Amino acid sequence: MGNIYKVKVNDTFTFDFTKEEILKTDSTKNLDSSYHLLQDHQSYHTEILDSDFISKNYTIKVNNNTYHVSIDNALDMQIKEMGFSIGSSKQVDAIKAPMPGLLLDIQIDEGQEVKENDPLLILEAMKMENVILSPRDGIIKSISASKGEAVDKGQLLVEFES
Repeated sequence: MGNIYKVKVNDTFTFDFTKEEILKTDSTKNLDSSYHLLQDHQSYHTEILDSDFISKNYTIKVNNNTYHVSIDNALDMQIKEMGFSIGSSKQVDAIKAPMPGLLLDIQIDEGQEVKENDPLLILEAMKMENVILSPRDGIIKSISASKGEAVDKGQLLVEFES
C-alpha cells in the first residue's frame, strides 16, 4: 500500500498528502490537543476538538475556525474503489442461497420483525447444516422457498421490507 493520505475538509475540499510531507510539517504540541503549526511562513494555532480514530473523522479548530476532517489512507481508498465501505450500515434487502442445498427449516414468518444475527433459515449443504442469520434489523417481506425444498445457489430465499 502507498503512503498517500486523502484528507477531506467539510465534505467540500480534498487534499492529498504523502507521509513525507506530513513528517516535514513544522509543528509543536502545546497541550493535550493543541498545536502550533508553521506552514509557508504562516503561523497557525490548531486544536483537536473531537476525534474518532476508528472512522478517522476529526473536528479541528484552526485559528478560531472549526473544520470537520476525514482522512483516508491507501487501503481505505482501495476499499472504496471496490465498492465496500468500512463501518457502513447494512442495507441488505434480500437473502439468496449462498450454495445449493436442502432447506431444512424456516424459523421466520412473513411480516415478522427480526434483529441482526437472528437465525432465519437452516440450509443443508454437503452434509452440513448452515444457519443463515439475518444481516440486519428489519421486517420480513416475503419468503420465496419452502421447508424441504432443494434450492440452487443464488436463488432468492427471503426479502426484507425496505
